[in-house]
Order: sequence, then C-alpha cells, then structure tokens
Amino acid sequence: MTGWIDAHHHLWDLEAVRYPWLMARGVERFFGDPTPIQRDYLLSEFRSEAAPCGVDASIHIQVGAENGLEEARWVQTVADANPDWPMAQVVFCDLTSTDLPAQLDTFQTLPTVRGVRQIVGRAPGEDAQTGTNSLLDDSRFLDGLQEAGQRSLSFDLQLIPELIEKTARVLAQAPGTRVALCHAGSPHDRSPAGLKDWAQRLRALSDLPHVSCKLSGLGMFDHTWTTDSIRPIVEACLEHFGPERVMFGSNFPVDKLYGDYVSLAQAYRDLVPAEAHSAVFRETAECFYDLEMPQD
Repeated sequence: MTGWIDAHHHLWDLEAVRYPWLMARGVERFFGDPTPIQRDYLLSEFRSEAAPCGVDASIHIQVGAENGLEEARWVQTVADANPDWPMAQVVFCDLTSTDLPAQLDTFQTLPTVRGVRQIVGRAPGEDAQTGTNSLLDDSRFLDGLQEAGQRSLSFDLQLIPELIEKTARVLAQAPGTRVALCHAGSPHDRSPAGLKDWAQRLRALSDLPHVSCKLSGLGMFDHTWTTDSIRPIVEACLEHFGPERVMFGSNFPVDKLYGDYVSLAQAYRDLVPAEAHSAVFRETAECFYDLEMPQD
C-alpha cells in the first residue's frame, strides 16, 4: 500500500533551534538513553526511512524546543522548501498563558499549523518531577482547550493511563476541540494486568466522539517490542475507537532507538485488518489534520 500519512514524527536541527533535552548529555529519559538521537534529524533522513514504506506525507509534532514559536517557524521553512512532501504541524503552546489568544494568532500565521500540544503526562517518574499533571486542575487549561477549538485547532494529548479518567472529564467540557491521543495513552505497564487496566481506562476517552487515537510511540516502554507484544494495544485501540478514529504514527526518531522504520511499518500493516488500512494509514490523519494531499 502506498499513500500513507505518518501522523506523528519529529525533526530537529540543533543549529537552528535549541532543544534542552537534546543538548543534555548523559541524562536518561523516560523512554531510555537518548544519546543516539542527540544529533540533527532532518526531513531528508526521515523521508529516506519512511518513503520506502509507502509514506508520502506527515504530521510534525513539537518536541521540547526551548521556544515553541522558533520551532514552529523552522518547521514551516522545512515545509516551504519541500512542497512535494505534504506536512502539517502541531506546535507547543502553554494553554494556561495569559496572552494565549495573541500567541495563537501568531502561530496561525503559519499555514502548516493545525493544532497544539501541551504534555499532561510522560511517565510516572518524570511527571512527579515536572508537575505537568497539575494542568488538569487549572481552569485556564480548560479555557485554553476551548479557545483552540474555537479556532479550529486540534489538541494532541499525551498522558499516562492513570490520568485518563480525570482528563476525560476535562475534555468532555471542550467538545468542540478535536483531540488526538498520542501513543495510545502511553501504556507503560506491559504486564497482562497492566494492559487490562489500560484498556479498561481507555473507554473513558473513546466514549468522547471528538477524541481520536494514535498508534504511535509503543516502543518507548517496550524496547524489545515485537509484533505480538504490541498486538493487544493495537487491537484494543481499534476496538475502542474504530478505524475511523485511529491513525498510524512512527514517533521517529525517538522510536528509532528500538527498531527500524521498515519493521515498524510491517508490524502495523500485519496487525491492522486489511479493510481498515485506508483509514488507519491515511484517511483518519488526512481528515483530522486537514492535510492537503496531491490528487492521484
């Protein structure tokens, strides 16, 4: 199959934009040792890995730049320089900011911007240090979610299973904001009991019609993943959300730490039923992010 859209990947040029986490040497992250990817990762390299697997368009997701607007402007220059590769982007913006409308006004001058992301949860240990979970108790966060939706901007949601129910209660109050659940909700406990608990919690989000789900980032908590080890996650996401609300994302180059693109694409190709391929690998993302694709 050709014509895939990778709905979740990152790029970075360490000379163009400052990324504190990429410049912090010897610091372990929740997904492991980032040393192999603490170097430039440009569109040319991403395309060389993704295109042979049938990918010909993508969604760039913000990735911890010191300045979100600088990152967004750089991504726009990359998109402008590569018109043969349709690419939209999701930017970082603090939805609790007092000047949020002005910030969003500026972001929306960039034609590739489709949504915003502000991470609610990465992993229990890191979240305890950063305090990001407190966003859910901040009324300004809900106000910001609603503001984004009023502007036709989506929200990329990254959290952990323990926060799903609480987050769902917040999202239910912003029905006009389309939400993409990153990394299937980050099921970090891959024991049978852990996966059962995650799958049960997932229902709170899938019951909200404005929430979609990304099959992405599954290697971050399973460094020796196999097609069979991620099978329960893929099957549960498809059961809960349906193919029309599920989309494929590589999370490269982070997930490049634990596998190559060909193996990743083949695993998803095998796990997603053939009748759902067009939705999961293209149509859901194309519609969700309003990506302008060339006509066949």
